[in-house]
Amino acid sequence: MIAVIDYGVGNLYSVEKALTAAGAEVSVTSRAEDLRRAEKIVLPGVGAFGDCMKNLKESGLIPTIFDLIENKKPLLGICVGLQILFEGSDESPGTDGLKIFKGRVKKISADGLKIPHMGWNSIENFSGSKLFRDLPEKPYFYFVHSYHAFPENKDIISAAADYGEKITAAVEFENIFATQFHPEKSGDVGLKILQNFVNL
Repeated sequence: MIAVIDYGVGNLYSVEKALTAAGAEVSVTSRAEDLRRAEKIVLPGVGAFGDCMKNLKESGLIPTIFDLIENKKPLLGICVGLQILFEGSDESPGTDGLKIFKGRVKKISADGLKIPHMGWNSIENFSGSKLFRDLPEKPYFYFVHSYHAFPENKDIISAAADYGEKITAAVEFENIFATQFHPEKSGDVGLKILQNFVNL
């Protein structure tokens, strides 16, 4: 069973539906005991970094999430669910992220291009990534964001996109996976990403 964390943000229905299509049994939950029972967990996020962190703190689930990551349970972050894995964001100064990864989230610098970055964009996925297994070299995914992560350790970047600058499209380290794009809104290639996570 895969638990999708319900902490009051994110398009939970779309994520649940896409994971079910990818072959998973899915529970959308805000209960720590459900997260502990699950084989894998998904951390969605939509909206502002500060709002996501406020809601996550109020949920009381942060200690459980830390325990599960430490115990090597696979976690998939989506959109702002990627960003809050880092130390903080210029979108919400003074708000700490989960600090699982060192680095900061900054506004996209894309002179002459629309912000937010919204729509389909090709990515470069790097060899060795479990999440991008059996995908084309430069598949297209659906993005909606104005900020992206700058990891201190560049080796955790598993995919990048070009949008005025090099955008961190995905990160991967041990049991932690996260995408800036929305796999649940990205058609067949997004479904393949979710299947790869389900089949880890």
